[in-house]
Amino acid sequence: MKLLNRRNFMRLASAACISSGVQPVIAQSLSGLSAPKSSPIQLGLVVWIHEGDSIENAIKEVHDLGLPTCQIGFKHLTPDVVVPVKNALAKYGIEATAFSEHGPGNRIFNFYQGPATIGIIPPATRQARLHNLKLASDIASQCKIPAVHTHCGFIPENPNDPLYPQAVAAVKEIAIHCKERGQIFLCETGQETPITLLRLIEDVGTGNVFVNLDGANLILCGKGNPVDAMDVLGHYVRGIHAKDGMFPTNPKSFGKGMPMGKGKVDFPLWLQKLKQVNYTGAMTIEYEAQGDPQERQKDILQSKAFLENLLAKTYG
Repeated sequence: MKLLNRRNFMRLASAACISSGVQPVIAQSLSGLSAPKSSPIQLGLVVWIHEGDSIENAIKEVHDLGLPTCQIGFKHLTPDVVVPVKNALAKYGIEATAFSEHGPGNRIFNFYQGPATIGIIPPATRQARLHNLKLASDIASQCKIPAVHTHCGFIPENPNDPLYPQAVAAVKEIAIHCKERGQIFLCETGQETPITLLRLIEDVGTGNVFVNLDGANLILCGKGNPVDAMDVLGHYVRGIHAKDGMFPTNPKSFGKGMPMGKGKVDFPLWLQKLKQVNYTGAMTIEYEAQGDPQERQKDILQSKAFLENLLAKTYG
């Protein structure tokens, strides 16, 4: 039997995809499959499961997109997700790097309503959300998922703000719960400056609180950028969200999300910073737009190919 060389493989792959609306993107992604083998960073996808969605189909999508990892979260979290999550991850060979939880209650992502609705800082929803985070930790433990992840919310920049010690106490409460189960707790960047998040982590002091660095969120919230944030938080980064965006120009609203490589995230320099601190975790694509499933798949594959190319250049 004649072995396929890379050129023949690509011809066959392109021909096989010719009837698909996402053929050029899939071919692009295939072209990068072998390139970043030397990279310690594995790509993944944020999987957000709404009520009535199939857990298996959500994990199957990760597999079908050629992504080895995911972060998983549920719009309405209940204990009965344990078995289907474990089964789906095992069936498709996907590694869940973190279990995300943000509820209950609505979150409004802007500068006016955001401080009162996002995370575990707002007093009105704090206890209910801590309860859900502990449930997420218990479920993650049963599913062998090593991290629990959330947006803490608008952490006060002023450490003398009365809300600040409450924020420290809330994070410490869930961090201790996670630590008892051998997990780390990941605070996602965005609504606070990097130095404020560093202060919070050090003041909590449990030794298992780390950072999920969402480069676009820092920009969307006007709080910094991922390259400079690495100088402050780099040694605490244990997760990455890959997406792109623009700085806010309306003082009431967050900035605008953009296709990867079209916004203000300097991905090449960011990857260099990750390499300098020997980051070896996942880089998880977060696709937030709603709409046509084919467009979603196309955009995710474009992001995958974009990141594969940069990983090959950075680590090749």
